[in-house]
Amino acid sequence: MSILINKDTKIITQGMTGKTGQFHTEKCQEYANGKNCFVAGVNPKKAGESLLGIPIFGSVKDAAAETGATVSVIYVPPPGAAAAIWEAVEADLDLVVCITEGIPVRDMLVVRNRMKKREAAGGKKTLLLGPNCPGLITPDEVKIGIMPGHIHRHGRIGVVSRSGTLTYEAVGQLTEIGLGQSTAVGTGGDPINGLKHIDIMRLFNDDPDTDAVIMIGEIGGPDEADAAMWCKANMKKPIVGFIAGVTAPAGKRMGHAGALISGGADTADAKLAIMEECGFTVTRDPSEMGKLIKKLI
Repeated sequence: MSILINKDTKIITQGMTGKTGQFHTEKCQEYANGKNCFVAGVNPKKAGESLLGIPIFGSVKDAAAETGATVSVIYVPPPGAAAAIWEAVEADLDLVVCITEGIPVRDMLVVRNRMKKREAAGGKKTLLLGPNCPGLITPDEVKIGIMPGHIHRHGRIGVVSRSGTLTYEAVGQLTEIGLGQSTAVGTGGDPINGLKHIDIMRLFNDDPDTDAVIMIGEIGGPDEADAAMWCKANMKKPIVGFIAGVTAPAGKRMGHAGALISGGADTADAKLAIMEECGFTVTRDPSEMGKLIKKLI
């Protein structure tokens, strides 16, 4: 059992013929059942060709119709990435994972509003992970994105994080102490993105093979506080929480586009306090995340 993806998921790579897309698709093919999961690439100029043993189609719609794929991953460069997301949505996919960093905020505003209108009109709800995220992995089954597969190990702890590197840190600790992960998800650091912490926590709460969760956030925005409030009312599993950016000055953008704090409830201290009030076991030291989870289960 896992959330969002498993060894039977069929995946399309948008932007596979580019250098980055080809590199990471090959790494994903080499991981666990990746050879069987990655079934199509998309490039209108190279339809009918193949790369890495994977057929290239002219559109996401054609690729999904021919292969039965339900998920796509996007490595399209920033100017065309929002259009690639919309193409995947119009093809009625279940999930779109956008790795691309640097998509203009206005482009994401437009595509998010179009997705909402489409759903409101009765269209299929396509989930979006990212953009500017490392992807997700169900260990020993399949990985989609850029995370290093070798640090993961099958287990029963869920991991969700806005930060790619902190995702790897939590995963590495869980693997080292022998617990492993059920699924690890990087939601991405952009201000306008798809799945939030609250969405992933809902999925972990419903997953019978996830016993506990590490939730990692960053300064800026209300996502972690919203998730904490939901968890207080609904979550039945222990959670360890960490927020990056305790020493960040208010009003200064720090790294990720989404990590801009106004000095109110979106500071690290404020978020940690809310998480603690909501029953999380919180830490200010990221090296303690794995040890704390081990004590809770």
